[in-house]
Amino acid sequence: MTRALICGTFDPVTLGHADIIGRAAGIFDEVVVCEFVNSEKKTLFTAEQRLEMLRITARQYKNVLCDASPSMTADYVREKGIDVIVKGIRNVSDYDYETMISGVNAALNPRAQTLFMPCAGKYAHICSTTVREMLKYNVSLRGWVPDEVADYIAVLRV
Repeated sequence: MTRALICGTFDPVTLGHADIIGRAAGIFDEVVVCEFVNSEKKTLFTAEQRLEMLRITARQYKNVLCDASPSMTADYVREKGIDVIVKGIRNVSDYDYETMISGVNAALNPRAQTLFMPCAGKYAHICSTTVREMLKYNVSLRGWVPDEVADYIAVLRV
């Protein structure tokens, strides 16, 4: 059985994230989508809210599990017996950053190998930072996050 990890902050989950989750679910026997703490990021949503958004997004896939962890990715891969880390890539900046992170993970745990998955072109402009900015101005999130996630966020923001 091949197990893949999709990791990130998911603040919030976007259509790009959902696309990578769905495509990975079609390739691997089991996909674990895990929300990690990134000490460099100040999140808008709580860890519990981000995990719930992941669950909402992934519930249509029988082979996708959602989790949250304070661990380092390399340690999580070791602890959970993960075979590959899947990272969605939108552009050259993502590639440069994720290449550096994949090198760190592999140095800490040689089992922590990374597979880069280019995003679908129609999602290349979507990022969580932009979605958070849209929230400040009460712009509809439809077309940026999964519809059920937009509904969840709307309830939170009331």
